[in-house]
Amino acid sequence: MPALRFLRNLPNFARLYWRLLCDRRVSLWPKALLALSFLYVLSPVDLIPDAIPLFGEVDDLVVVMIVCRLFIYLCPRDVVREHVCNIDAGRLS
Repeated sequence: MPALRFLRNLPNFARLYWRLLCDRRVSLWPKALLALSFLYVLSPVDLIPDAIPLFGEVDDLVVVMIVCRLFIYLCPRDVVREHVCNIDAGRLS
């Protein structure tokens, strides 16, 4: 099941995003975009108010998912590949 596979790999995704955020080879723009998406989730301003059950939270989730995919896309491919290989191999850096 795709959902279970995603949940099982969630710690690796978190490691990848953290490593890319800390990597100096990744430009400031993707990092700022990712940070701004999380600030959007925390802010009281929303496209769909959180008071509307289910839909209010779903728009936040969709924004974060889109920006996370865009973040990976905007990072240099060789840097992403390097970090993925290191995570798969269990290396710390």
